[in-house]
Amino acid sequence: MKTETESKIQQDCLLWFNNNYCLKHHEKRGIMFSVPNESVVSNRKSNTGLLRGCSDTVIVFKGKVLFIEFKTPTGSQSDFQKDFESRIIKNGFDYYIVRSLLQFKEIISIFEK
Repeated sequence: MKTETESKIQQDCLLWFNNNYCLKHHEKRGIMFSVPNESVVSNRKSNTGLLRGCSDTVIVFKGKVLFIEFKTPTGSQSDFQKDFESRIIKNGFDYYIVRSLLQFKEIISIFEK
């Protein structure tokens, strides 16, 4: 069985989230956006706020801010990603590593209430 790429998992989750929570008719429209951080940080980009290790996406949903890092089933975090996760959690926010659409749906269901 072929393992999905991180990008494919992220795309599937974005599509599902947008279709279920971000359309104009939804009472409280959620927001999910990506953070283009996969390239090496140049001085110019880091001087304008690009941060190595930042999560792949940020979700604003039902009064919460969630930071989501997408990984394949065997993928692991870099040291920069581990540091970012630690900083997010210490600041009182939620950080998740997501390895499938099903896992993403389960996480979002926690905040649906």
